[in-house]
Amino acid sequence: MAAISTTVVSTQRTSSGTWTTGICDCCSDMSTCCCGFWCFPCMQCQTASQFGWCFCMPLLDCCMVVSCCLRKKMREQYSINGSCCDDFCTLCFCYPCAWCQMSREIKTRARSGTTATVVTQQIRY
Repeated sequence: MAAISTTVVSTQRTSSGTWTTGICDCCSDMSTCCCGFWCFPCMQCQTASQFGWCFCMPLLDCCMVVSCCLRKKMREQYSINGSCCDDFCTLCFCYPCAWCQMSREIKTRARSGTTATVVTQQIRY
């Protein structure tokens, strides 16, 4: 009998369940803070693009629908605790700070490489 080997590679996201920076941690990344202050729409488009969305989606943000959806998807992808209600309230009370937080999150996750690769091998006879 011949043995057949199958290798499965899967990627898992790891997270602590919280945002890596707080909503008011603008000083932790001055480039994001300055970009958000001087050209907020540019920062929004850059953030959406870095997350893998169409860069012009934030320009269509009527009633914060796009912002809430992006924040929700970001929480899901990075395994961050929260709810749609939390996202809406955060965006409602501090819209620019929430966008800066999302931008910092993407930068931080990209730098740290928050993925773990798991390789399993199955041998069938």
